[in-house]
Amino acid sequence: MSDGPVNTGKAPKKERMRFVSAEQVAQLAGVSRSAVSRTFTPGASVAPTTREKVLRAADELGYHVNDLARGVLANQSRLVGIVATRPEVGFRAHLAAALAKSLIRRGSIPILINTGQTEDELLAAQKMLIGHRAEAIIILSGSPPASFLELAQRNGQPLVVIGRSEPDADHVRAGNSEASRKAATAFYDSGRRRLAVIGSNTGTPAIVERESAFLATAESLGASATHARGGDSDYEGGVTAGRALLAEKTKPDAVFCANDQISFGLMDVVRQEARLRIPEDVAVIGFDDVPESAWLSYQLTTFRQDPLIMAQRAVELMERRLENPNAPAGYERVIPELVIRQSFRP
Repeated sequence: MSDGPVNTGKAPKKERMRFVSAEQVAQLAGVSRSAVSRTFTPGASVAPTTREKVLRAADELGYHVNDLARGVLANQSRLVGIVATRPEVGFRAHLAAALAKSLIRRGSIPILINTGQTEDELLAAQKMLIGHRAEAIIILSGSPPASFLELAQRNGQPLVVIGRSEPDADHVRAGNSEASRKAATAFYDSGRRRLAVIGSNTGTPAIVERESAFLATAESLGASATHARGGDSDYEGGVTAGRALLAEKTKPDAVFCANDQISFGLMDVVRQEARLRIPEDVAVIGFDDVPESAWLSYQLTTFRQDPLIMAQRAVELMERRLENPNAPAGYERVIPELVIRQSFRP
């Protein structure tokens, strides 16, 4: 006769996760359930001896307040949705990380939703956040459709948009046109006359603004200016656009790139395929100042967007909206600073 376990043919029953409850804390502390609730409610009245008993029991059991349940009762949680397309790429990754830090510092719980830029994808993300009673939504990418703004307003949900202007939403933008004009002028003043700008086919408001401001300034200065676009605002987009520019009969002697990822692709094409020197033959300026810009392989001169400043401005706009839901839309513009490295020295 076997002494081993009997196989009944049924899968073992999974134990449900059980968090320590307020009732368990009350029993160990010898107090009422309501006394536990008052102890963990800011501003609630509770006797010092009772508070001490409850806190001691909670510490012994490892108890934590059920914030989700409290949010349901209050019809609002401390969740804040960060909605982004490809949040792992370039400056967006650093901005998402900075937002998470700023939100945690104020006691909010950030939730990152990686979504596309279509209306259906954005609305699906928004409905999920409304269903979880998110305190607010911060959008890093994709131009939100009118229905997105209307749904947020109907639910009283603050909405902050970073990187684009929305008339009815609080928004934070970089000084794209200021930086682009400065790039074109710096190239021209250093004797460069065959200027070019690289953007992308994504057509985001920030990219379009940088492209158009650079081209308009180059034209006003009397320099020739060409334009190339990659499929996306990334390294591969820079490679594609760089190859197109360098295939032209008249090659540019200075290129402004709409972001650093594009710059890296361009610089590798200039050196590895065209066998030209940077900055002697082709000067390059980027935009964002991601950490890779300082790598020895690139040493990219670029305009710095500070993700911590952008994140803090967005959180401040969110707090302002929570305090005053009827306030006019807020607008913050952060002017980037030119960081000089080896790819171009004015």
